[in-house]
Amino acid sequence: MNGSVAYLVTTLGCLIGVAGVVVAVVAVRKGRKAARPAAPTDPFRDTDSDALRGDPRRLKPGDIVEIRRVSYAVRGSVHLNEGGWNWAEHLLDTVEGDKRWLSVEEDPDLELVLWTAEPAATITPGASTLDFAGRRYASEESGQARFTATGSTGLDPSGTLRYHDYRAQGGERLSFEAYGQAGWEVARGEQLHRADVMVYPQAGPEAS
Repeated sequence: MNGSVAYLVTTLGCLIGVAGVVVAVVAVRKGRKAARPAAPTDPFRDTDSDALRGDPRRLKPGDIVEIRRVSYAVRGSVHLNEGGWNWAEHLLDTVEGDKRWLSVEEDPDLELVLWTAEPAATITPGASTLDFAGRRYASEESGQARFTATGSTGLDPSGTLRYHDYRAQGGERLSFEAYGQAGWEVARGEQLHRADVMVYPQAGPEAS
């Protein structure tokens, strides 16, 4: 009998010891997770506008966006990355079939540009200045980025994009983009004020 009691006492002691080790490991892991530094945030970000007008940074296919009292459905989204720099372009469509692109970029302030395609344009990028539609544009930047596409964009799910951007006095933009091995597509852009854009999320929360 004494031997049985001693065995039970020893077994219980071992179980208690194992439980203590497990609790300690969990506590250490939780402590490490809690100590992980938070992602940096912009202290000047206009969170009031985001709360009142929706956050363009979170646009996704299925959402509705109103720009200067015109409502568009987000048909598809393209997310781009170049050397760690990220921005997005969203294909918009009205009920009448008027298609535009909205680019969303933080540089570091939020920059919203509404783009109109110019399919009849015959100019190509490369020169330091270009004349188009009665305006002179100066070369601003060019490069190549990786992209992923979701929704209905007409693009592959992922690939590469070459681009060359120009800007005129007054801020009007001229953009050249070539996805994969395709030729250049030309678009004119108009920079928007934050108050020009209202976002109505429709597709539920973004996947984490």
